[in-house]
Amino acid sequence: MAQTFLSDGWFAEAEKIQAEINPPVPPAIKDLKINMQVTGAPNGDVSFRMDNGRMLKGHAADAPTKLVVPFDVAKAMLVDQNQQAAMNAFMSGQIRVEGDMAKLMQMQMAGPPSPEAQKVSQLIKEMTQA
Repeated sequence: MAQTFLSDGWFAEAEKIQAEINPPVPPAIKDLKINMQVTGAPNGDVSFRMDNGRMLKGHAADAPTKLVVPFDVAKAMLVDQNQQAAMNAFMSGQIRVEGDMAKLMQMQMAGPPSPEAQKVSQLIKEMTQA
């Protein structure tokens, strides 16, 4: 069933997919927490976090870094896996970083996604409403 990106149903389905496939978490991001605030979503701003390699709804109180990202950029990054869009948005100032910028560099050290992580990304893309 198709879900609207960042809706409650979308988060529930994404969490289910992540739990079922349970991709290995690269050591570089094993304990990493980054809060994200997506602005301009259809139903208002949405808060979630990357926590131990998983995307979870809501912010973590102890996350050292927060990204503020426009809805369309978040969708390109998280659903389309378009890292070029993320880089362009960062360089043009569309993505704001609050807190420890070094934690973002940690994400890059995770290396290429595992086959299981690629499967999670594909299933999330397929269940996300166009």
